[in-house]
Amino acid sequence: MVDSLLVSRPALVATDLDGTLIRTDGTVSDRTRDALRRVEGAGATVVFVTGRPTRVMADIVRQTAASGLAICANGALVYDLDARVAVRETVLERSAAVRLAQAIREVVPGVAFAVESGLRFGREPEFLTMWPDPDEVVGSFQELLDLLPTAKLLVRRGGTVMTDVYQTVVSIAGSEAAVTMSSADLIEISGPGVSKAVALAELAAGCGIGPTDVVAFGDMPNDLPMFAWAGHSVAVANAHPEVLAAADEITASNDDDGVAQVLERLYP
Repeated sequence: MVDSLLVSRPALVATDLDGTLIRTDGTVSDRTRDALRRVEGAGATVVFVTGRPTRVMADIVRQTAASGLAICANGALVYDLDARVAVRETVLERSAAVRLAQAIREVVPGVAFAVESGLRFGREPEFLTMWPDPDEVVGSFQELLDLLPTAKLLVRRGGTVMTDVYQTVVSIAGSEAAVTMSSADLIEISGPGVSKAVALAELAAGCGIGPTDVVAFGDMPNDLPMFAWAGHSVAVANAHPEVLAAADEITASNDDDGVAQVLERLYP
């Protein structure tokens, strides 16, 4: 961790959601809502940068009254929160998805796959989903690929921790796909070059904002590229050890309104 505290007022606040802005019980506190309003009242932009699929963004919009663009699926999707439509989608090629799934099954027994695709979701019957969807597609892997373009390929082994096989999957993917984790029991695979950082850089550039005018908040390894790009990075106290080590600053945990505490300092 770099021992530094940002004191200037950034033009853009980029924040992860689950484990960072959102409390463990799935709620956004009044203090955090007030802090977000303070940022926007100061003329700065708030961008949610999350591993979440677009199909489960409605609740966070309801809790925060957020508007504008959000970066979802680890950067594979840019989503208009007002129109409820993806304005940009980067997909994993079908041939790559097939090869990767076959190779992963050979070395990691018991895995199951799911596909995130914009507002739609499909899974193999054995895949345990975090966000049940009444409109989900359940079928074989080939059937999922036939029906859904792959914004993000999800890999899960029951409910067990996947950190022990993460580097194996990274090696299998090589340059053919981007691999990351936003929770210990889930590996996420996207098209090559996809990351929160790439999508955030493009969005910020469109607003005339460079990395030095961005503060980023996060908690998991999928936030590391964003931390490397942003001018100032802040990890919540409950963050993954790699994220804590990479951050310019560490704030309180998500359950103690850590993001809000920093925003209150930056936007008094």
